[in-house]
Amino acid sequence: MNVAIQIMPHAQGLALPNYATIGSAGADLRAAIGAPLNLEPFDRALVPTGVALALPNGFEGQIRPRSGLAVKFGLTVLNAPGTIDADYRGEIMVPMINLGEQAFVIEHGLRIAQLVLAPFVQATFQQVSSLDNTARGEAGFGSTGLK
Repeated sequence: MNVAIQIMPHAQGLALPNYATIGSAGADLRAAIGAPLNLEPFDRALVPTGVALALPNGFEGQIRPRSGLAVKFGLTVLNAPGTIDADYRGEIMVPMINLGEQAFVIEHGLRIAQLVLAPFVQATFQQVSSLDNTARGEAGFGSTGLK
């Protein structure tokens, strides 16, 4: 699938989103910032990536954390997964949060998140007076146990 991508002036020279390996589901997105950004523990920041996409109708872009940043430093995507709608044409911005115990510095070009493209369907919602019964019913929030 071909996806049109626009590079913003503040991202000139950065690599396009790319897949690190042949089997990668997510393409790495990079920080496109003018100066290093210091994130103290529990600080949040909206980090620009310097790219905008024209996704085909019927597809969404899912913004997901990079596991290495999350495990090693506690840096993650605040609303994971974030959604880029097919009709959005603005710059992809990644809401980051530092859940680690130490400050983390985001630098220009750092791979901060992954973009996963996925098909979606839109439903037609029909109001009904009741729903069909299932064995689970209304049980939720841990009702199936831990083991």
